[in-house]
Amino acid sequence: MKQALKGLAAVLTLSLASNVAGAQERQAVVVELFTSQGCSSCPPADEFLRELAKRSDVIPLSVHVDYWDYIGWKDVFGRPEHTVRQKAYATFAGRRSIYTPQMVVGGVHDVVGTHPKDVEELIRRHRALPQLIELDADRTGGALRIVAKAQAAFAPPLEVQVVQFMRRGHVEITRGENAGRMLDYANIVTGWSKIGTWDGKTPLQVTAPVAADHAAVVILQRPGPGKIEAAALAD
Repeated sequence: MKQALKGLAAVLTLSLASNVAGAQERQAVVVELFTSQGCSSCPPADEFLRELAKRSDVIPLSVHVDYWDYIGWKDVFGRPEHTVRQKAYATFAGRRSIYTPQMVVGGVHDVVGTHPKDVEELIRRHRALPQLIELDADRTGGALRIVAKAQAAFAPPLEVQVVQFMRRGHVEITRGENAGRMLDYANIVTGWSKIGTWDGKTPLQVTAPVAADHAAVVILQRPGPGKIEAAALAD
């Protein structure tokens, strides 16, 4: 009996180790926060994103839009192309309007950025999805090397995107709805570019230029923009 129990314990230990290893190998979930320094509802969502930035199972990105600038404060991180991306998400999903603070999880689901429980549930759901792509990204100075392998081909091809961001930002707001506030930000997107497409039929190997002083993440996403199939931070 003792030998049988020992054998069972060994099997359970091996099974648990395998499951843990699989969980560790799963790629992180991309969470995009569309935010603005001109939006009085955004600071709590910005704070929540700072907490997400401390985790290894999430790649949170602070995507500052420009459509609240008219209220009286021009967002120093706001970019018109970020507004274009948010509008594209809305159009692809059949929505007529956009808002802040909005979080988009995995390129598919959107939720109010001040609803942490809803965001956490969506992260769990995306973490549980099958991983179809092995993706790795590493950088040497201003060169980013991207390598990927898929279990099956994709139709239409995935968009290969490189996102650069600042790890931290601190801004004193002097006008607009948040006048008088000192706001802290994490993972502030400074550049978002599509460098090509990939159908998954053959392994992907490509090198892209990046700014040496900013962090970078590679995103493989269905057109639309749609579901993010894989993402990896560049070490």
